[in-house]
Amino acid sequence: MTQTALILGATGRFGRNASAAFRHAGWDLRLYDRTKGDLLNAASGADVIVNGWNPPYSKWAALLPGLTRQVIEAARASGATVMQPANVYVYGFRDAMPRVVGPEVPQRATNGLGRLRIEMEQSYRDADVQVILLRGGDFLDNQASAGWFDRIIAKDAATGNLSYPGALDQPHSWAFLPDMTAALPRLAEMRADLGQFTDLAFGGYTLTAQELATACGAAVGREVTVSRMSWLPLQIARPFWAEARYLLEMRYLWDQPHELDGTALAALLPDLAQTPVEDAIRAALEL
Repeated sequence: MTQTALILGATGRFGRNASAAFRHAGWDLRLYDRTKGDLLNAASGADVIVNGWNPPYSKWAALLPGLTRQVIEAARASGATVMQPANVYVYGFRDAMPRVVGPEVPQRATNGLGRLRIEMEQSYRDADVQVILLRGGDFLDNQASAGWFDRIIAKDAATGNLSYPGALDQPHSWAFLPDMTAALPRLAEMRADLGQFTDLAFGGYTLTAQELATACGAAVGREVTVSRMSWLPLQIARPFWAEARYLLEMRYLWDQPHELDGTALAALLPDLAQTPVEDAIRAALEL
């Protein structure tokens, strides 16, 4: 019997890639538009709800708790399993955040955005619905999509230059979305064998800025050098642009060395493919 996935935020980066993954796996799709539809009705008969909703940082405090409640209510009413992307914001910074993070690492964030994500995840842990949480690093998309990588870091990669927001010698975690979302239908198909709350990390790529430059060079076919980005324009924009405050709040992650421990996911899906990093970068730059 064909199964059905309800995709929330299907026009966003995560939702678009999740839709492609479930479609490729032979699932029926329902793409939900929250400006027009009724979530309880849309979820009726769905087997999984993939929550790709991700409002702008400046609206997280106002929207995240309510959106999370809506997803839980829809899952409760329909019996569907929730599949929720997650990030590394929950772990905090400096001594609170070890280099290797994953399901067993305490969540010690004290900043606003980190606390909001901790509260969201706790709501899912406390809910009486099944939840599969898949955590990844910064996204690399399979097309330019106005993320940190294509909009800021690699916007001049074709001319041999990267502009990096942090320390050039510290490892940073990246997730190529087609690879990360390919895990979703496979996890959904084994959901009967998983617990009520499953927290998994997608290892992805762990790269310093210098290693990223090397991979970009392989993608564009020329030498690529990297220099530190100036944060001064964002500091100047802060009084006039709401998002600037939150981008500055999360600045620490570009200097904080970190990588994701994908051991538990690999144990469940040992043959999950990983795209070579230069091919992922080539896709992200639409080359």
